[in-house]
Amino acid sequence: MAMNTVFSWFITKRIHQIELFMKYPVEVQEELLYYLIEEAGSTRFGFEHNFQQIKNLADFKKNVPIRNYESFRPYIDKIKDGEQQVTWPNRVKWFAKSSGTTDNKSKYIPITPESLEECHYKGGKDLLSIYYHIQPTAKLYNGKTLVVGGSSKIIHDHQGKLTGDLSAIIIDNLPSWVENKRTPSKEIALMENWEEKLEAMAEATMNEDVTNIAGVPSWTLLLMQKICEKKQIKSIHEAWPNLELYMHGGISFLPYRQQFLDICTRPIHFMETYNASEGFFGIQDRLHDDDLLLMLDYGIYYEFIPMTELEKENPETLNLSQVEVGPSYAVVISTNGGLWRYLIGDTIRFTSTHPFRIKITGRTKQYINVAGEELMVENAEQALSKICLQHQCTVTDYTVGPIMSKANEDNIAYHHWIIEFHQAPRDMFQFATDLDVALREINSDYDAKRKGDLNLTALQIESVSAGTFMGWMKHRGKLGGQNKVPRLHPNHEYIRDLHEFLEIRD
Repeated sequence: MAMNTVFSWFITKRIHQIELFMKYPVEVQEELLYYLIEEAGSTRFGFEHNFQQIKNLADFKKNVPIRNYESFRPYIDKIKDGEQQVTWPNRVKWFAKSSGTTDNKSKYIPITPESLEECHYKGGKDLLSIYYHIQPTAKLYNGKTLVVGGSSKIIHDHQGKLTGDLSAIIIDNLPSWVENKRTPSKEIALMENWEEKLEAMAEATMNEDVTNIAGVPSWTLLLMQKICEKKQIKSIHEAWPNLELYMHGGISFLPYRQQFLDICTRPIHFMETYNASEGFFGIQDRLHDDDLLLMLDYGIYYEFIPMTELEKENPETLNLSQVEVGPSYAVVISTNGGLWRYLIGDTIRFTSTHPFRIKITGRTKQYINVAGEELMVENAEQALSKICLQHQCTVTDYTVGPIMSKANEDNIAYHHWIIEFHQAPRDMFQFATDLDVALREINSDYDAKRKGDLNLTALQIESVSAGTFMGWMKHRGKLGGQNKVPRLHPNHEYIRDLHEFLEIRD
């Protein structure tokens, strides 16, 4: 009873704070920016960029250039080498290892005490607070939380620095009162070999009273299917009768939603989060609307680059007071993790500016634009979900790349889809035709370039056998809970790589 009283007090207090930044978003963000600048004023980065002279947002933009990981990396390398006060005043002990989706090189994102507590942990607590606020009769704490996290172990270096997947860092630092309510054990959760880990997780959790799950949809579905197979059941609710909430993120839920509904035979709520190694950004705050509330008090200051500005050497950024509903923007962040005007590689669009709610539209490197069609991941996900429902089929994974036609000399291209179906459509040709039509309805640029087959011919689908994408990800060294299959790519690099893997496998 005492625990419930404390928790109810915390929820009420936190919901009031969230409502406050929803009401005064621009003011909250401006205050946060000046706090970040003041905190980092005595750091190497602060001195080099004249933080002491910054009086307003214009000064900040003038003094600090936008950087991606590679251009920001020299500062991160200094932190890794043991130098203190580089981009943030407090000592950095943790680095979140993230290779991203479209780059094979590992990235090491500094995790400060402030970013761990005031961003990543705060996001997790807010997710539950928002859920309990929406569902006051929820009974999550009667059972356990299952976390389907990354498969990278914690690595210690000679200077006391620790590196691992963000999920591994979070699990390794959980307070005891949270750890007692989580499954599986830390030893299993941090296992490095994903295939062995999947087996161990199924054995360890299939007889637990799991009430809520957090994880990437594709890997979570694999775990559920493994448990159903082991227990010889058709519904995951036969194993976990009190399961009521699935918290997902990392990739779009659309292609997997029907499979979750099929395996969950009792009512279950789905809530999306938008978080990455660089920060925790958004939470779905309404159960029946799939956009995300942009969280504005996590120590992250946001700027947004219109897509028309993205390729410019010095792109113009917008703050919250300048963005509009509809267009896609690339996201730039300055954080209490010591990242400054950092281009995270994601694109979003605003669905509302009162309050600020968003949808993830893709990655700055995950789009196809060989003929001016400007196809984003969001377009592909929406079209695929619609046509799968129409043809009563389901998808395990897919990737898309452009191919230049060899049959002519006019540089006409088409989009090559490689799809692994969980349940294939009866008529693949009609499926491909309907998918092409759906993309034309969703994306006017795609439609314009498809007219008359003058610039872009009809998409083509290659169906691959079960387990192909899991095998390919393993072959690439990217098997595990935090790795995602690249969906769209501006050239045919991943199509070629997947074909080479298929040749080796066969």
